[in-house]
Amino acid sequence: MTEQRARGRGPYRRGERRQSRLRRLLSPGMGLKRWLLLAFLGELCIAVAGFLVLRQVYREAGDTAISPVLDLLTLSFLPIWFRGALLLAVGIALFWWGFRRILGVLLEPFPARREPLVELVYQTRYLARGPRIVAIGGGTGLSTLLRGLKEHTSNITAVVTVADDGGSSGKLREGLGIAPMGDIRNCIAALADTEPLMTRLLQYRFPEETPLSPGLAGHAFGNLLIAAMIAIEGDFEEGVRQSNRVLAVRGQVVPVAPAALTLHAELVDGRTIEGQSKITRASGIRRVWVTPEKLSASSEAIEAIESAEIIVIGPGSLYTSILPSLLLPDVRAALAAATAPRVLVCNVATQRGETEGYSYADHVGALASHGVADLVDVVLANDNPGGRAPAGYPAEPVRLSPAPEGPGPRVVTGDMVDEQNAHHHDPAKLAMALMRLYEERAG
Repeated sequence: MTEQRARGRGPYRRGERRQSRLRRLLSPGMGLKRWLLLAFLGELCIAVAGFLVLRQVYREAGDTAISPVLDLLTLSFLPIWFRGALLLAVGIALFWWGFRRILGVLLEPFPARREPLVELVYQTRYLARGPRIVAIGGGTGLSTLLRGLKEHTSNITAVVTVADDGGSSGKLREGLGIAPMGDIRNCIAALADTEPLMTRLLQYRFPEETPLSPGLAGHAFGNLLIAAMIAIEGDFEEGVRQSNRVLAVRGQVVPVAPAALTLHAELVDGRTIEGQSKITRASGIRRVWVTPEKLSASSEAIEAIESAEIIVIGPGSLYTSILPSLLLPDVRAALAAATAPRVLVCNVATQRGETEGYSYADHVGALASHGVADLVDVVLANDNPGGRAPAGYPAEPVRLSPAPEGPGPRVVTGDMVDEQNAHHHDPAKLAMALMRLYEERAG
């Protein structure tokens, strides 16, 4: 039993899933309970009509030969309370089974989906009423956040950086002249309805010695898929937009800009370096900037920020995933004018090179040195340093002190760490912390 529970299989987990689906089916806002009640009242009317007919037949039959048959049909030889309980149980079971079968027949002509019917109704009815959330960033941090948020709302817009120049994205950027889509791929995989299987497919990398073609070596399948969609549509933004649709994304993933950005950094020793892949390994970063400096941001990203009910910045690499998007003039102006609360999710662990030894105050200080600290209302920081750290991982938990001097964003702390990986957020914990902030503001 312990092994079955740990692996998520067996009767224990199946029972848990059935209970969870029933709770979701009866959640407020699903719009289903009222129709179930109406159908039940209709069944009740039919039952009462049947009762009246039987009573009239009884009166007319008297002691004739039909009377024993009526006694058998109405179970009159059983106690009245037992008859009532038995008929009620059988009626509920038949009604529920028939209701599900009817829905199954109605949905049969549509394309097959692996999700249970309850999940489809829940996504369509309940999650569509969730808050409008914009998440800005990139890397694994943003995709982790999205996995948690999509359980609370389908009104999610992930605004993703396009400054990557390494790995598969870098090769496609150089070879095809298109903006990098590695972070976009990660976010699409996180928000896909069929996430576990879709993640495996999109993240699959062709081996270095592939028998198919040397040109595929090292490329992620998701990058090739999005690149093909961009080629078909003839436009980077439209290609990403159609990728959202084809891959059944819950929400939308948009690039922060319609073209690639190049990231530059100045170090404390006065040296300058170019390229995200180099900067992420550098220590002692003084400032970063992007080129082209006046590149316009994606119109979809700006519209999403303007209509958002909560804006989340991060988590992710401070200098290479978060700041590149914030440094675009259009994004900065939209965030400055936004009425929604703007939340910076501080990383739970430092990053070798880029943020070694940083506290949460250092993260805010880095934003201040780039002139964007005023775009943050709340800093959400983890206060649980526990959890299992990966063997040999050089990072350490982000310190909560010392606090920055003077006015600044409000700091909210909570347990948001993944107990199995102390250097990453737990998607569910992080999403719950953000939803509490949203409800606090909305209330």
